[in-house]
Amino acid sequence: MDSTGARSEASRGRPSAPSPEPPSDLPLGALVGVSLGLPTSIRPAGTAAVGAPPAERSDAARNRERILTTARLLIERDGVEALTMDVLATEAGVGKGTIFRRFGSSTGVFRALLDETEREFQSRMISGPPPLGPGADPIERLVAFGRARIQVLPAQGDLLRKSEAPPESRYSVPARQVTEVHVVSLLRQAGVEGDLPVLAFNLISMLEAILILPPGALRGVTTSRLADGWEELVRRLAP
Repeated sequence: MDSTGARSEASRGRPSAPSPEPPSDLPLGALVGVSLGLPTSIRPAGTAAVGAPPAERSDAARNRERILTTARLLIERDGVEALTMDVLATEAGVGKGTIFRRFGSSTGVFRALLDETEREFQSRMISGPPPLGPGADPIERLVAFGRARIQVLPAQGDLLRKSEAPPESRYSVPARQVTEVHVVSLLRQAGVEGDLPVLAFNLISMLEAILILPPGALRGVTTSRLADGWEELVRRLAP
């Protein structure tokens, strides 16, 4: 066997090198366009990862947006339990078959809504106006991050439960990694000392606890009080 063949045989038997972990201080601007959505295993059929929407015919895109907009309005008006395929088809003015072909089931609709909610939040965090977006003091941005997250998470919890996606799946999506990078970066910019990745993990986990709590578990503790508590905690971290 010649040297080229030997190298080929050796390369086939050699395990591939693991992908490098992203640095914890990666600038947020470098993350624009990164896929942020649900993992493929729980993403509705026919949808791509966040940040890379699939090419669609104009009529298909209009139908998809009409269905999701109608679903959001129905949930806001009547709650997630009231959203059925029959109701959605009637309110959106499309055939039930159109919804089945696009989303597969009502579960697929909930997953698409969950994906869109996360996409919108990440976009505001990375490139939206301050204080949530760039341009504000890092502590003010961290306060705004928690307040905005607390407002979004209750709705995400309802969608997550209806999408039949296990709560632990949120740890496997790139959105979680982007959030961790974001919080570590803000802590570092603010001059906070200590094990910043662990501190960021603990802070994010406190916010995500709302996501897995069943309705009524907070027993009268409003989201406004939770947001005030988040701000008090963050400001205590400031050096």
